[in-house]
Amino acid sequence: MKVLLVLLVFSCSFFCICGFQHRASEGEEQVQQETFLIKECLNNQYTHNSCKKVFCHPWQRCVGGSCICKLPYQCPKNTTSVCSTNGRTFKNYCQLKTYECQHPQEKFLSKAKCGPSEKFEVSLDYADSQSEGLIQVKHGNHTEKLFICNSEWSMNEANVVCRHLGFKIGAEYHKKTFHVPESALTSSQCLHATCRGLETSLAECSLIESRNSNEDFASVVCHKEDKECSNEFPCVNGKCIPLTETCNGINDCGDLSDELCCKECKGKSFHCNSDVCIPNKYLCNREADCLAGEDESQALCGGDQKPKPEVPGDQKPKVSGRSHSNANIQEQKDISTSSMDGEQHDFVPNSNMDEERKTLKTLLPQLKCGVTSHPVTRQKRIIGGNTARKGEFPWQVAIREGSGTVNCGGIYIGGCWILTAAHCVRKSRVHQYRIWTGILDTILYNKEIDTFRLNQVIIHENYNASNYLNDIALLEMKTNEKGKPCSLAYSTPACVPWSEYLFRSGHQCKVSGWGLADGFTKQFVLRWGNINLFPNCSDIYKERFFNEMECAGTFDGSIDSCKGDSGGPLVCLDSNNRAYVWGIVSWGENCGVQGYPGVYTKVARYFDWISRHVGRSVISLYNV
Repeated sequence: MKVLLVLLVFSCSFFCICGFQHRASEGEEQVQQETFLIKECLNNQYTHNSCKKVFCHPWQRCVGGSCICKLPYQCPKNTTSVCSTNGRTFKNYCQLKTYECQHPQEKFLSKAKCGPSEKFEVSLDYADSQSEGLIQVKHGNHTEKLFICNSEWSMNEANVVCRHLGFKIGAEYHKKTFHVPESALTSSQCLHATCRGLETSLAECSLIESRNSNEDFASVVCHKEDKECSNEFPCVNGKCIPLTETCNGINDCGDLSDELCCKECKGKSFHCNSDVCIPNKYLCNREADCLAGEDESQALCGGDQKPKPEVPGDQKPKVSGRSHSNANIQEQKDISTSSMDGEQHDFVPNSNMDEERKTLKTLLPQLKCGVTSHPVTRQKRIIGGNTARKGEFPWQVAIREGSGTVNCGGIYIGGCWILTAAHCVRKSRVHQYRIWTGILDTILYNKEIDTFRLNQVIIHENYNASNYLNDIALLEMKTNEKGKPCSLAYSTPACVPWSEYLFRSGHQCKVSGWGLADGFTKQFVLRWGNINLFPNCSDIYKERFFNEMECAGTFDGSIDSCKGDSGGPLVCLDSNNRAYVWGIVSWGENCGVQGYPGVYTKVARYFDWISRHVGRSVISLYNV
């Protein structure tokens, strides 16, 4: 079958903008604020637990598009022991977080084993209500409470403080003026707090003592009850925030729902290709926060150099008894306390548990997939495609039936598994199929070609041969030695995408196969071409195009897949040149005709189906 793609320039009309109700008197500025949001995306109610939009934490795994908690034994080993608020020692931070899912009272308290006198108390003072005030912290055996410094205080930290105090939704506001008696201002110290915004305990954040007589103190108003949002952004958790606070890289909602559906980002925040806004301080920190890793790309970070982007400071609310000036930190030190056995250890370490979380992620098993031994060029191309070189497409396989010629392609995805189109195979012919791996020329034999028989053919149970819906199948190869895994010396699996947001319309991808060439002539050498993902295929193919399909090609139809390419890969490269099998060659209207792009099975839609049959560990590149 064929695939053809038309390169169209995105128009703003492709992204349907969220249209919150607002009064005409609010004017044009309000309308501009709304254009940052994408309505179709918001309808999906994405939050920090939606793994189609964000990475799961090391203590979670992705199931059905949601991050759910692992069991403690599934956590990585050999990391630092931690103490919980109930005085229980856990082997590591990950195990504590998995236990916290079932026992919310077991929050993080400190690194290392629990000491009998360890405490970490957070309180709100100098207000008439228990849900608002200035934040004070008391730790260990210290008799003195310390205020939280106001410099760089944001809703990220405010939400964590309120959750720590039992307000599940987080903070209503993070700035308010409260009167503080001069007699209360006895300490020359305060604590600088830095949180990612998703912690459940303030102890998980970075807290650094600061000596400064000119520092303002941070305040907070916690969210007590839901209300109907009027001209505001309705967070998924029920909170209402100003539209001006969406798409700014700050987790104002507390569940991240205000940052996950953004056409563009405001201020000094970074826009991921998946329409997520992250703070600039997340860039080049050796941790991928964007699904396709563009925040850690070579182009942005320039090798090992880590830029230090400015992080905008928030305006400070005035507090009686303190001047309203920027922080001029004269002395900083980590908060620490001594356990009863005299051992000194960090109570709230300067490196914070964000560093521990990063360490845990490095200990998680990661697959080697989507990497070629020969870099795939991005520039040159000829009409109808290029001849593939050795090592460029190590996931490409050929499917032959009996003693005949190659009639379909396939994609090696790891283990003993091949992904292909359902219309390429029949269960009843399982013993007739042969899989050729490491092959470029289907006529000339070379020693790098391996041939495998099949154990089974798994065709999607809802495959519709009349319209090619769910045109996807799995082939399990037989091992050469009984009881041992398949050994493919010259093949590398393509990565299987878990999210439909990894690549979007306009992204350039690569299709490869042995299908018909110009003039519908038979080809025996593997060829490939650059094509682009298209946004408007439901308009082109009307009732024949479904959400489970992807559309790709070139504007002039010069690069296209055709008969004989069916079942083969459409791979897209992320920012680090890692290849994902984004589509399976399925069907199309003619071959290489302008205006009729090829249609592919959208593999990201079938991640759970694939993992159910092959095992999640075979295809999970990251902690999904």
